[in-house]
Amino acid sequence: MEADILALSPAMLNLIWIGLFIILLIIEVFTVGLTTIWFAIGALAAAGVNTLGANLIIQVIVFLAVSIVLMIFTRPWAAKHLNKNRLRTNYESKIGEIIKITERVDNLRQTGRSIVDGQEWTVRSHKDSEILETGDLAKIVAVSGVKLIVEKYEEGTL
Repeated sequence: MEADILALSPAMLNLIWIGLFIILLIIEVFTVGLTTIWFAIGALAAAGVNTLGANLIIQVIVFLAVSIVLMIFTRPWAAKHLNKNRLRTNYESKIGEIIKITERVDNLRQTGRSIVDGQEWTVRSHKDSEILETGDLAKIVAVSGVKLIVEKYEEGTL
């Protein structure tokens, strides 16, 4: 059986690689995670080396190498630049907001609360040494799980 796979004609192998390329592109269209595009390009590269006369083992190595290298080195860049205009959702949209502290924020005592959009949140200071009193204003700098991470906000300092 293994000998039969290795004995496929170059034309048949090209059809297989191009078919895989098309299938992976279709999957990429229906997902938005930039996951299969790298393997689609790898399949195209494998079809290219097949056309140049490389055997199936070399084609598979090229497919995997190109796919993995592209995914490792270009995916972070592409994800950052292609998604920069996406709408932030839920908690992400709170980052940068100014809130009023409703319970003293003291990281060492693990206290701190605020009401944001009608919901009570646990609040922690960005710096353990910074204590915020009830009524103080704070800027949300991050969200960690169900906790808002804040820093003291002074009027005129954004």
